[in-house]
Amino acid sequence: MAQNRFSHGNGPSQRQLRVGELIRRTLSDVLLRGDVHDPALNRHSITVGEVSCSPDLKVATAYVLPLGGREAQEALAALRQNASELRHLVARGMSLKYAPELRFRLDETFDRMDDTRRMFLDEQVRRDVEAPDEDEA
Repeated sequence: MAQNRFSHGNGPSQRQLRVGELIRRTLSDVLLRGDVHDPALNRHSITVGEVSCSPDLKVATAYVLPLGGREAQEALAALRQNASELRHLVARGMSLKYAPELRFRLDETFDRMDDTRRMFLDEQVRRDVEAPDEDEA
C-alpha cells in the first residue's frame, strides 16, 4: 500500500478529523432534539466537545460533559446505555459506508484548563515565568 505523502507524524488524518466533526455535530443535534426515548438521558443537557475516530473510522469516541458538569457519571451511564440507538440516529444523519461504534468519555478539558490557571497563579511559577532566560543574558 502506498504511503500518503501528505501524512506527517502519528496524528489523525484529515478524513478522521472531518468525520469526527461530522459525527460531533450530528450527535449534538440528536441530543439537543431529544430524539432518544429515554427520560434518564433527556433530562441532561449534554455538550459534545470533541469526537475522535479510529483510523478505520469504525470506532468514534465522543468526549461529553453535562451542562455545568453536574451528574456527569449519571449522564455518561445514560449515554452508554443508549449507545446503539444513538449510533442508529447518528448514522441516519450521515452518509458513511459504516456507522461507527460510539464510545463515550467525560471531557476533562475544562478541568485541565482550571488546573493550568491555578498553576500560573502560584507565586513560584509566576517568578519562573517572569524571570529572564539564562540564554538571553
